Amino acid sequence: MNPAPTASITVVIPCRNEADNVAFLLDEVDAALAGRDYEIVIVDDGSTDRTAEVLAARMGTSGGRLRHIRHDRSAGQSAAVRSGVWHAAKDIVVTMDGDGQNDPAYLPKLADALMAAGPGCGIAAGQRLKRTDTKLKQLSSRFANNLREMILRDGTRDSGCGLKALPTAVFRQLPFFDGWHRYLPALVIREGYSVVHIDVTDRQRRFGKSNYGILDRGLRGVLDLFGVWWLRRRRKVVPQVREVK
Repeated sequence: MNPAPTASITVVIPCRNEADNVAFLLDEVDAALAGRDYEIVIVDDGSTDRTAEVLAARMGTSGGRLRHIRHDRSAGQSAAVRSGVWHAAKDIVVTMDGDGQNDPAYLPKLADALMAAGPGCGIAAGQRLKRTDTKLKQLSSRFANNLREMILRDGTRDSGCGLKALPTAVFRQLPFFDGWHRYLPALVIREGYSVVHIDVTDRQRRFGKSNYGILDRGLRGVLDLFGVWWLRRRRKVVPQVREVK
């Protein structure tokens, strides 16, 4: 279930109305993963701007590396990540946000960290060192992260960072709910895997504004937190499974 040393990579990027950011982000992803076996899955979460046109133009010159998955209406970031994971064709999935604040230079570092950690590791999670969001967003994220760590003890300083790498098979077995993408370390631990962390540096958004609000990032996460706590409480033992022949 874990990637081999030469694992292929699916980069999943959820986006909504990010046409201007996607245009340069795709170039950066291609540069970061040059020489590797990879694909890019953009999940267009019901965009109403030029996102579809930008992607259509790029797909013709991508050599099949770029794929466009579209929601007919906005379903939220968690649903967009999930759609990308289920359409992934490679060994591991590396996620990043579509607003340009995540630096694609960390994509190979996350994939390599996951592979180097061995078969017992289920996620390489990015941890932002310098936040470029507004003070209000930073405060709401800090509150949610501190509360999460106090209750779940997942050893993760910043579970909201969009940069994460997981084996595709492990990603698909995790229980889904809205807000799920912010609790991936705890959900991976629930399945019996370990977590490795990689420090990353956030960037300023170049164009547009956030399409997923503060309430979605912070206050609703408190409700999700107790759901994840319940899920972990309901799985006390994770057995080693093998077929006897």
